[in-house]
Amino acid sequence: MTTPRMCQATTQSGEPCQAPAMAGSDFCFAHDPSKADEADAEGTTEKKDRSQQKNDEKDAWGLAERLRTGTVRNRVFGAPRELSELRDAVRSYGIIVEDLVRTKNRLQAVYRSRGIAVEGEEIYRESKREAQLAKLPEGRRILAELLSRELDAQEKLLREAEERIEAKAQAHPAVARLMTAPGFGLIRAAQVVAIGITPKRFRSLRQFWSYCGLAVVMRTSSDWVRQDGQWVRSDNVSKTRGLTRKRQPMLKAAFKGAATVVVGRMKEHPLTCKYRQLCDAGTKPSLAMLTIARKIAAAVFAMWRNEEAYDPGHRSSQPRPT
Repeated sequence: MTTPRMCQATTQSGEPCQAPAMAGSDFCFAHDPSKADEADAEGTTEKKDRSQQKNDEKDAWGLAERLRTGTVRNRVFGAPRELSELRDAVRSYGIIVEDLVRTKNRLQAVYRSRGIAVEGEEIYRESKREAQLAKLPEGRRILAELLSRELDAQEKLLREAEERIEAKAQAHPAVARLMTAPGFGLIRAAQVVAIGITPKRFRSLRQFWSYCGLAVVMRTSSDWVRQDGQWVRSDNVSKTRGLTRKRQPMLKAAFKGAATVVVGRMKEHPLTCKYRQLCDAGTKPSLAMLTIARKIAAAVFAMWRNEEAYDPGHRSSQPRPT
């Protein structure tokens, strides 16, 4: 059995690529120099080709033929390869955080099932865990010990994931600039760059808001009603319908978390003063927090597009000349 040839390229970290090379080439698909400038991908079989029963072989031959003749029509945006390592690091961090939160909830549920009140981080800290475990019966104590050991391992993996993001983010200056935004740190800045990829994807700030899940929906399926045989606009058209559900959940969590940090910890920040002003005017705290999140998203988008650091004295709306 012959050993497959390996890719001759090196990754951004300087290590050799471990992927097998393509037939007739010294590189794998991800490092093929002939495809270095491609940022689009073709969709599946076109509608006019669906009169017959389709299968994977026909789709593959159809895609290959359209790529060969340059007749690709349905193009979608593809992330550039220089961001692949940062994107993988951000994804792995998100997966570990979800597992860590799930384990903490399970551990807390074990104590709750026995009527034991849990406050603070005592059941999660290794140094204060023994006193809490002694309150459980033997069967539940074994379960709590297993979950505690799982929690310790996940916290170690979380630290490794954070170190990996820090290492991969050094190759992208945009991450360092976005870290100057209020409520932002390394993780949130890396998430915006890795998931958003480039500000050129968004024609305006409203598109960026919509992508992050911060856009307000103003339309429903009942905007038009039938009266006297004619379609007329309903009286409830001007009402808001909540936030859009077509969003990127990681970016939405990043901006909402940044707003929470600003309001909760940065008491003298202009955005915190704006939050208190909105609440004093009768706005619900949740809607006021959404306003702060949208303002932070607007500032981050402007910083990212203009390649500049955060300036608290800058205002997006300039006075009109007289």
